[in-house]
Amino acid sequence: MEFLQTELAGLVVCNPKVYYDERGYFSEVFKKEELEKFLGFEVSFDQDNESKSTFGVVRGLHYQKGIWSQSKLIRVIQGEILDVVVDMRKSSETFGHTFSILLNDENKTQLFVPKGFAHGYAVLSEVAIVSYKVDAKYAPESEAGVSYLDKTLNIDWKLKNEDIIVSEKDLVLPEFNQAVCFEEELKFYE
Repeated sequence: MEFLQTELAGLVVCNPKVYYDERGYFSEVFKKEELEKFLGFEVSFDQDNESKSTFGVVRGLHYQKGIWSQSKLIRVIQGEILDVVVDMRKSSETFGHTFSILLNDENKTQLFVPKGFAHGYAVLSEVAIVSYKVDAKYAPESEAGVSYLDKTLNIDWKLKNEDIIVSEKDLVLPEFNQAVCFEEELKFYE
């Protein structure tokens, strides 16, 4: 597996080795010890999630606060998404910066999103199946988010406005300047 540190501290692009032959392909999509060696700390994923969405769906930008904050390892099983993160760590040099990357079933690229980032994605293919590991369970009372339409962040979701499908819940998320941010320096794993 090849790991690439992005310009946002802790946010890592992961490219697994894929072996193709006449039967199809084989890939090791997660190797705990390799990821830990690159990150410099222990990884302890508790749950795997999977979602299926149609073209134009935008999910996010979501995160959890406090003791339930989550690191995620995201990959696409089918289709293509524009994966987007926002650094919500006030103590970070890249606070408020965004990062986006195309993840799809062809490039097999994954994204490791550390605690302290809001995360979302837009479905660019007819259908997309997204799988992601998280290191803390879903805790509704710790749920937070940022509007996908935030003018300060000005994210290009690579979709026409009339094609975007968003949940009622995501339509009422606050703007970035009103969102709850991470005040303290986050300890990735305690």
